[in-house]
Order: sequence, then structure tokens, then C-alpha cells
Amino acid sequence: MKDLKERTIRGGFARVCAQAANFLFRLGSLMILARLLGPQDFGLVGMVTAFTGVLNLFRDFGLSTATVQREDTTEEQVSTLFWINMFVGGALTVLALLLAPVMVMLYREPRLLEITMSLAVGFLFNGAGVQHSALLQRQMRFTALAVINIVSLTVGTALAIGMAELGLGYWALVAMTVSFPLTTTVGLWIATAWIPGRPHRGTGVTSMLRFGGTITLNGLVVYVAYNMEKVLLGRFWGADAIGLYGRAYQLINIPTENLNSSVGEVAFSALSRVQNDPIRFRSYFLKGYSLVLATTIPITIICGLFAGDVISVLLGVKWKDAVPIFRLLAPTILVFAMINPLSWLLFSLGMVGRSLKVALVLAPLVMGAYLVGLRYGPVGVAFAYSGVMTLWVIPHIKWCVHGTMVSLRDILFAVGRPLLSGLVGAVFAFTLHSFCVPHMSALPRLVVGCLVLGAVYFVMLWYVMGQKALYLDLLRGFRKRSLVEENALASA
Repeated sequence: MKDLKERTIRGGFARVCAQAANFLFRLGSLMILARLLGPQDFGLVGMVTAFTGVLNLFRDFGLSTATVQREDTTEEQVSTLFWINMFVGGALTVLALLLAPVMVMLYREPRLLEITMSLAVGFLFNGAGVQHSALLQRQMRFTALAVINIVSLTVGTALAIGMAELGLGYWALVAMTVSFPLTTTVGLWIATAWIPGRPHRGTGVTSMLRFGGTITLNGLVVYVAYNMEKVLLGRFWGADAIGLYGRAYQLINIPTENLNSSVGEVAFSALSRVQNDPIRFRSYFLKGYSLVLATTIPITIICGLFAGDVISVLLGVKWKDAVPIFRLLAPTILVFAMINPLSWLLFSLGMVGRSLKVALVLAPLVMGAYLVGLRYGPVGVAFAYSGVMTLWVIPHIKWCVHGTMVSLRDILFAVGRPLLSGLVGAVFAFTLHSFCVPHMSALPRLVVGCLVLGAVYFVMLWYVMGQKALYLDLLRGFRKRSLVEENALASA
């Protein structure tokens, strides 16, 4: 326990670096596939994944989180949970197969039958790797997890690009989606070198099932809330509309998903280990929270200010209709950076019931906004969604932190400094960007804007706002851990 801080910083650094590579890789693959495939190809697969994504929430039944959150687990418990996950994966595969004809009738699109049936096998692959992933998280082997993720992404993307070059259209996206869980599970089995035993009764997994079930229900409510608009757009506006909205939404969510995945896994594991130490718990949480915000704010500003250039560079000119959607969705990057880390807080403290209550209030608010904006198409939905999420953020934070070691004041203080730094940087960047418009093409203009914003933001945050000590402390923790490992290797 005494070296937990260094292990956390070390693991977090490794995960952030790996996720940065993951981010760039996903962005590059999206740029290539967006030029090889059309909005309709993405829209057809998006119609299916909007539904299969709901089933995907049940793939581990929250049992990976339960395994990580528990202070102690036994071999019998983990083996029993593995077989439960396998049963759930098989059941989800059968359910997805049964849903295939329903998808065809709902969207009036016969091509969805084979797409849905093909994607169904991914649930079996996922179920086989859930507990292996949880074991790596408990051991804080985040570098191994990151490598597995990148290798799986590489394999899937290479397969998709090759199939798209051959003119196979949406089947390239189907192959990428199925190959990812297969490759990931193979990597997890190799990395853990753990073979599950037979299931056991009376191993105390009931409380873990209850904990995991609540997390799964929470995830289901949140998923429905955040993805219902894609179903509605596909049903009433067609494949092209959902293709445009889906690519804009994906670009917006790539940084959010990468940051929450890289920092979140490490933070949750570390916070679970110190859940009974309030001082360390609060310190760890706020440092992780500040890191996510400091990274997210400039990304949010870039997406909002330079939406046209971002879409032109990343997707190409045929996606120009996605620009207003992308710009309207940009504020949600910051909103999710502010509210997503609160799940680390609640889950590590075992307060999954409160998280579920928050989700049950949020869901109807968001879905109501979709219905209001739906008549105006993808742009109307994006505006309504972004607006409601922005209005909800403060009540969400206040509810989540109530009665915990962290206060609303702590959160606002963590947000204030990087946000003000970002706004100052935005003024300089936008002014220079405006002068460059007549003289530069999209790529160099975007690069100049990002460099100016980044430079001003760094100076403001590091020196003017006095955040230098925070990041130096994180760096010292990483260097200290590195020296310990070097000395251990030298002694060996």
C-alpha cells in the first residue's frame, strides 16, 4: 500500500501515453475509412450498433468492476464469475440473433439482418475475457492492458481498411467490430496466464452479483439516454442522417473515451484500495480529476472554434454537412470530462445506488431533448442534447459529491483554473486563426490555431494559475517509481 501513489502515477502515465497513441491511431483510421466508405455504410452499421450496444452493457454484468472494487477476492470467486460471464455472453449472442428480424422491420432495411447476425458473435468473445481484464486491473498492470488494446485496434483497423479497399463497403466495419473483442480476449488470456477453474457454490459471489447488477442497470439507463437519438434519427431521417451525426458524435467522443479509459481505470483501482482513507482518497481523486480537465478543455475549444477545419482535415470535404453537428456537440466534451470521473468516486465507495438514481433522472431529461430537436434533423438533435447536458452539469456534480470526502467547491476550484486558461488561449488562437483564413488551407490553419492555443494555455495554467506544483508532483511520483524499478533491476 505504501507505494500505491507511485504505482498509480506510473500506471496512469503508461495508460495516458498508450491512450494518446490509441487516440491518434483511431483518428487516423477514421480519416482513412471516411474516405473509402460513405455516410450510408457507417449509417447501416450504426443502426445495428445502437441496439447491440445495449446488449453489450450486459456482457460482464458489472462483474469486472465488482472484482476490482473488492478489497480481497479468491480463486474460486473469480472462476465462478468467469463462467457466469460466459453464460451471459452466450445468452446475449442468442438474443442478438433473435433481434435481427426485428431490426429489419424497424428500419425497413433488409441488409441489417446479416449485419446483426454477424455482430452477435462478439458477445461470446467479450464474455471470455472479462475476468482476465479485471485481474490485470487489480494487479495495476495497465501497460499490458494498453498494449492489448492497441494491438487489437491495429488488427481490426488493418482488416477494415483492406476490406474497404476491396470494395466490400459496410462489411469492412462489421469485420472491424467483431475482430476487436476476439483479439482483445486472446491477448488477455496470454497476459494473465490464468485458466479458470470450475464454478463453485457458496463462494460469496452474491454480493458481487448485486453490486455488478446495479452497475449494469446504471450503464443501461445511461446508454439508452445517450444513444436513443441515433435510433430516432435512423428511423425518421434515414441512414445518411445517422451517418453524418454518428461520425460527428464519434469524433467528439474519441477524446472523452480515451481519457476516461486511461485515467479512469487507474483512478478506480487506486481509489478502491484507499476507500477507507479519506485524506488520501480525496487527494487522489482531485489530482486525477484535474488531469482529465486540464487535458480536455483545450480539445473542447479546438472542436468548437475550428470545427470546419477539423472535419475537413479528418473526414474530408464530402462530410461538410457534419460541421454544424460537430460544433454543436463540442461542449459535451467538457461536460463529460466534468461528470464522468464522478463514477470513480461513487463506484469505488460502493455508492452504486446513488449513481443509478442520478442516471434515472438524467435519462428522461436527455430523451425529452431529443424529441424536441428531432423535427429539425441531426442539427436540432445536437443542439438540444448539448444544451440539456450543459444545464445539467452542476446539479449532477452536487448530487454525486454530497456526503463524500469531495465537495462541490473542490470540483469548481479544479475546473476554474484550466477553464479560464483555456478561454484566454481561445481568444489568441481565434484571432490569429481569423487572419489566416484567406491565406492558408485547412491543415496548416488548424495546426497554427492549435499551437497558439496550446502555448497560451500552457503558460496560463502552469505559471499564471499556479498549477506548476501539481504537475511537478505527478512527475516526481513517476520518476520516483522509475528509479525504484531501475535500482531493483540493478540489484538483481
